[in-house]
Amino acid sequence: MARPPYVSFHVAASGRRPTAADIVASVLRELAAGSIPPGSRLPPVRVLEQQLGLSKNTAQVAYDELCARGVVEPREREGVFVAQRDAASPPSPIASPPLPMLRPPPIASHVKRPGLNLGPVFIDPDLLPAERLAECARSVLKQPGLDAFYDAQGYRPLREQIAARLKTRGMEVDPDEVIVTTGSQQGIDVVARALEVRRVACETPVYSYARALFDSLGLSLTGLRLDPFEGIDLDAWEQAIASSRPGLVYAISSFHNPTGYSYSTRELTGLLEICARHGVAILEDDWGSDMQSGGEYRPMLRALGGDHVLYVNTFTKKLLPSLRVGFLVAHRSLVPSLISMKRLSTLGNAWITEATVAEFLARGYYDSHLASVQRELDARYTACLAALAELMPDGVRWTTPGGGPTLWLDLPRRIDLATLEARLAAREVLIERQNAAFLGEPHLNGFRVSYAFHPPERLRRGLEILADELRGEMQGRIGVQ
Repeated sequence: MARPPYVSFHVAASGRRPTAADIVASVLRELAAGSIPPGSRLPPVRVLEQQLGLSKNTAQVAYDELCARGVVEPREREGVFVAQRDAASPPSPIASPPLPMLRPPPIASHVKRPGLNLGPVFIDPDLLPAERLAECARSVLKQPGLDAFYDAQGYRPLREQIAARLKTRGMEVDPDEVIVTTGSQQGIDVVARALEVRRVACETPVYSYARALFDSLGLSLTGLRLDPFEGIDLDAWEQAIASSRPGLVYAISSFHNPTGYSYSTRELTGLLEICARHGVAILEDDWGSDMQSGGEYRPMLRALGGDHVLYVNTFTKKLLPSLRVGFLVAHRSLVPSLISMKRLSTLGNAWITEATVAEFLARGYYDSHLASVQRELDARYTACLAALAELMPDGVRWTTPGGGPTLWLDLPRRIDLATLEARLAAREVLIERQNAAFLGEPHLNGFRVSYAFHPPERLRRGLEILADELRGEMQGRIGVQ
């Protein structure tokens, strides 16, 4: 068992060096003042020797005298303790400062609950390349002369790999325009912190952790209504942007979280034109476009709008969530400010992790891994659509994103999501309501369904239970009417 920490006290010396009598007097004085509570451990003899510049014998004589007076008591192998007035009473704290006042979290903390969760945004861990990543990590750690210091902008070879990959997707990017981040969340964070105009326009619904981040930084938000079944009303978006004059539009243009929607080329070019007319910057969150199979990529805002579009992406979902490696691409004039914002929160990230990802990319593992994942996600997506078509009652609809890890399942308005959530939880099936993703009254009544996380047979079991509860809810309400 570890010994408790010792208390410290001031020894007033009567001469050039404290004597044993000085130590005894000082302890008695502090005990009388209540500065040393009963049960406290006094400094070891060797500590007094070093701190006061006296001999062990002098310190030991002082403690022997205090023991003789019954003020302190030695405990074998533990030290010297102030005698308890009541042996049954634990020592009182010296002081009880108030706890800090903390604001409640803007969205619920992630607590793993038992059951089949229909809505995670992750890929099945069995499909992720843990062994090859471990191989790359071992290779990095074997390299001679490991760097002792980090680069606040990110590990240079990784930035070079990222820039080269983006060029194959039609984006002219220089390694000096890339900032490596802790997932995409830190990329969003550093941009939000650096904004001079403290207003952001974003889709509603929006990625809930981005919305929580903007709220926590005191940014005012303007909602841009996104309906995955109808598309984007660009005229309405322009009116909202023109009236609120935000400093930034934050958009997830491909496999939108949480709806799974991807912008059409008309919507991409329309948003670029709107922002150009009103002098508003764009931050594109491209967390999932490389989950599209077939070796083709959707056009991106960054590719169509050039280097004036900020761009954030992540390896987190595709490689291993615990890696937490993403990146931000920005016009070189903005990079110094963005790095400064990153340094405020983290100084720099773990370059060994970044070097592991760089090694994984350099060996060509990432492309072969993506191809394998895409094939599996295609099969799971097809199975999910077939199960929904077979199982879901009339009135239920869902998006068809054609890629990515999730789709949006929308229910008739008469279905109360809170009631449904409770009934499903009783049967160990979990859904994730998206109330926090909407700015204002939700115009959708549904939740995400993940076909990337669950094998088809497991997902189907969850959908069967969901369909059963939905039919019961619908029949019950019709019976009441």
